[in-house]
Amino acid sequence: MTTTEAPVRERLVSSDSHVRLTHEAIKERLPSKLHADYDEAVAAVGGGVAIRAGMNSMPRGFEGVRHAIGRPGNSDGAERLKDMDTDGVDVEVLYCEFSAFRYLYLIKNGWREATRAFNDSLVEFASVDPQRLVASYQIPIHDIAVAVDEVHRVASLGGKSLQLPVYPIELGAPDYYDRVYDPLWAAIQETGLPACFHIGLAPIPYYVGEPPLFSQGTMQPMSAMFTSVQYGHFILSGIFERFPDLKTVWVEPGVGWIPWWLFHLDEMATKRNYPFDEITEAPSFYYRRNMFVTFIHEPFAVHNLRYEIGVENMMWSTDYPHPACTWPDSRALVDEEFAGIAAEERQLIVCGNAERVWNL
Repeated sequence: MTTTEAPVRERLVSSDSHVRLTHEAIKERLPSKLHADYDEAVAAVGGGVAIRAGMNSMPRGFEGVRHAIGRPGNSDGAERLKDMDTDGVDVEVLYCEFSAFRYLYLIKNGWREATRAFNDSLVEFASVDPQRLVASYQIPIHDIAVAVDEVHRVASLGGKSLQLPVYPIELGAPDYYDRVYDPLWAAIQETGLPACFHIGLAPIPYYVGEPPLFSQGTMQPMSAMFTSVQYGHFILSGIFERFPDLKTVWVEPGVGWIPWWLFHLDEMATKRNYPFDEITEAPSFYYRRNMFVTFIHEPFAVHNLRYEIGVENMMWSTDYPHPACTWPDSRALVDEEFAGIAAEERQLIVCGNAERVWNL
């Protein structure tokens, strides 16, 4: 008698999930004489949240949406593994809920120590199972020598992922096309770790004063599109020309807009004689070789645009625990979204590309 075994299902790797640290836990790693300066810098940026005060909590009207905000897994590694098991997710790449590089450079005394304390707190969270919890360690960019040292320190600790701010201008730093960053790109390329850039609101003022609640629907999609400015800076300034093995991950901008953007950039390079003198290939070449992009739920893009986006550039994510997240139904939703997609292409998007980028 013969039996038919169920096909082996691929692992799920979320390329964008989140973890909540507390400032108290970070300060426990600092001498008490540095606490006041730490608190002063945090207060100056409204707590160091990734977007703006109030936006990291659940917006009004989202109470019935699938999410995991407030679960113990937000801040406890062991509990997170339980939530991942419930969700059918094998590995999560984790980004902290607040952006430390927004306040680290403001600390008058002890900013180097605070940088290490912040990243060491991420090490502790992931220590429950570093193979499944892949923390993205934040690298401050206001002092390139220190940034390079921290990149090498993270790598020596077994870290697999680095996070840098999307918009240096927010920190009063030169933009990434400035060659002052070349030692940093060289160090990151040497380690083989990816440089990850998580979306946030671009430093482009629009609303005067407090925006209306409905503007969340206006600005949230645009925050993703604004990252195309940095896509262009990395490609057109020749960063990837000089550092061909530099891996970059663009976190949560979605993917459906990318074919349109690449088409126009290539048209400018090949038919409109734009002065792209720092590159020797079409812009899309560098995108496909050096850039990876995460998305949460875009069935139209998966089914209709994946070849134009790049099957080897797309990476699925849950966005745990935020309102858009797929927890606790990620496995079922992946099956639904990828119905009819070739198994080898599905495998690349939901785990294979992430395995390659983060050396999982």
